[in-house]
Amino acid sequence: MQNKKTRPTRSDLTVLRQIYNFIPPHLVPRLSRETGSEKKTRSFSSWSHVVSMLFAQLTRSIGLNDVCDSLRLNSSSLSSVRAATPPSRNGLSHANKVRPAEMAEKLFWSVLEHLEKTFPQYGKGKLPGPLRRFRRSIQIIDSTTIELVANCMDWAKHRRRKAAAKTHMRLDMESLLPRFAIVDTAKHNDNRKARELCAGLKDGEIVIFDRAYNDWEHLSDLSKRGIWWVGREKKGTVYDLLSCREISGEIVADEEIMLTNNTHARRVTAWGVVDGKRRQMTFLTNHLDWSAATICELYKARWQIEIFFKQIKQTLKLGDFLGHSANAVRWQVWIALLVYVLLRFISRMTQWSHSFTRLFAIVRASLWKRINMLDYLQKLCGTAGGHFRHLARPEQAYFAGF
Repeated sequence: MQNKKTRPTRSDLTVLRQIYNFIPPHLVPRLSRETGSEKKTRSFSSWSHVVSMLFAQLTRSIGLNDVCDSLRLNSSSLSSVRAATPPSRNGLSHANKVRPAEMAEKLFWSVLEHLEKTFPQYGKGKLPGPLRRFRRSIQIIDSTTIELVANCMDWAKHRRRKAAAKTHMRLDMESLLPRFAIVDTAKHNDNRKARELCAGLKDGEIVIFDRAYNDWEHLSDLSKRGIWWVGREKKGTVYDLLSCREISGEIVADEEIMLTNNTHARRVTAWGVVDGKRRQMTFLTNHLDWSAATICELYKARWQIEIFFKQIKQTLKLGDFLGHSANAVRWQVWIALLVYVLLRFISRMTQWSHSFTRLFAIVRASLWKRINMLDYLQKLCGTAGGHFRHLARPEQAYFAGF
């Protein structure tokens, strides 16, 4: 007998429509006018395009035919989603190619802003462990590479036989939500995007990044703006040693240094474990008063962005693409980020305590069912508990003793 506590409550709306209702009705038409998207493919509306791409992500469709056939078979239910129409294969392919991806980007940021206004607690959270004592925003910067097919995507070639796109991200560590993102080719070094990623940071905030984003002039500018930064040291870094501090435990060295561009910084070396092997790691920061252990804890928290990338790449459709053009790839990446934000909003509304993968699987399996999705997820009780934030934690590195 089915457990009454988990029996879904009937609803007049399909789960798919309930998800789309989180997007304000006026938003897509307005962005379509602003970006000129409607002029590109008049027979296939911008709203139908967004609906189709969201559906492709929610179902992990294997190709254009998969998306089009599935929506055509459910065209009656689809028409109730603000009069959306199923696309043809050529129509969806053409829309991905010519309709500006700028519209998908603006849609992502607009929906995220709308959700945070609708439910203020959505944009808030708790810092992990010992970092809860910080009363300021902590931002993490990193990038992830998305492999593409070199012989089909010449625009994305970055090596002789390889092609890839790269997503640069600034993530709020408190809420685990994106605050700035750049979708580009992988041919350029990460430090070229550092200034754009940090442009929105405010005085007193903390930013954490890997050594790929080291740019001494940029770090000097951050210090002048009153922004605290923590990063890894690159091999061959040239500096002048000013003084050494007392060390204890797993700390190997704690030094005050002067970089080649006259930036005053701290250099902390500590023992860590990477891929099961014990090794030394060296960090740089412009904060001279933090303890060495605090600097190590801050950099350790940078792995939160690895969790974010792991969730979206393993769960959403970012392994293969519905188009070969740069515009089509950007469309798919921005819509994938939008799906992540919507599912995170659902998890916060329902106080979901299981894994992100399980939430995605339940939503995918029930898209055309007429049940109250939020009510069902609140009632659902399984064998796996825990908290959303700490699931799928990567174990590439940790610092013993902290």
